[in-house]
Amino acid sequence: MKTNALAVIGLVLVLAGCGGGGTEARRATNEAQTAAPAATPTSGAATPAAAMETKVMSEAEWKAKLDPMQYHVLREKGTERAFTGKYWNTKEPGIYKCAGCGTPLFKSDAKFDSGCGWPSFFEPIGGTKDPRIIEVEDRSYGMIRVEVICRACGGHLGHVFPDAPDQPTGLRYCINSASIEHVPAAEAKQIEAAEAVRKAAESRPAR
Repeated sequence: MKTNALAVIGLVLVLAGCGGGGTEARRATNEAQTAAPAATPTSGAATPAAAMETKVMSEAEWKAKLDPMQYHVLREKGTERAFTGKYWNTKEPGIYKCAGCGTPLFKSDAKFDSGCGWPSFFEPIGGTKDPRIIEVEDRSYGMIRVEVICRACGGHLGHVFPDAPDQPTGLRYCINSASIEHVPAAEAKQIEAAEAVRKAAESRPAR
C-alpha cells in the first residue's frame, strides 16, 4: 500500500514538473501540426530549410526518423524521467533546436538551473512571444498547465510555468532533453546571424 502511494506521488510530481502524455495527447499534437502556419522564411544559407517550414510527416515517418524516446516525447507527449535527460545539466554555449524539425528554439544564455531535473529556460530564442512556439492549455491528469509545442512540426517540447521569479521573465520553460538538440556556439552564431536578417526583414514596413 505504501509503495503504491509513493508511486502515485512520484507520477504526480513528474507530471507537475514537466510532462504528460498518451494517445489522445498525440492526436492533439497532430491537429496542432496540421493547423500550424509555416514560419516566415529566412534569407541566408545558415538557417536549416526545415526550420522555417511546417513539417508534416506520417507517424511511420516520424518513427523512422526519431529514436524511441524522441518519438515518445515529441509525438506522444511523453516525459523523460527527471535528471536523466542529456541536457538537464548542460552548460555549453550555443542554441537548442527542435529534435524533430531543426527549428532553433532556445539559447544557452536563457538556460538556468531550476533544480527540477529537466532543461529549463526563461524564454525561447525569439522572446516569450516567439512565433515558433505554440502555448496551449493542458488539462490532462486533473491539472491545468501550459504546454509548449514546436509550431513547425507540432512536436511536444514540455510545459511553461510562472514559477521562476529570480529569472528575467519569471517563467520556466521546462523542456524535455529528448525534444531538443544542442548546437555548438560556432554553428549557432551562423544561425543567429540568419535570425537577425529575418527580424530585420520582418520589421521593414510593407510597401
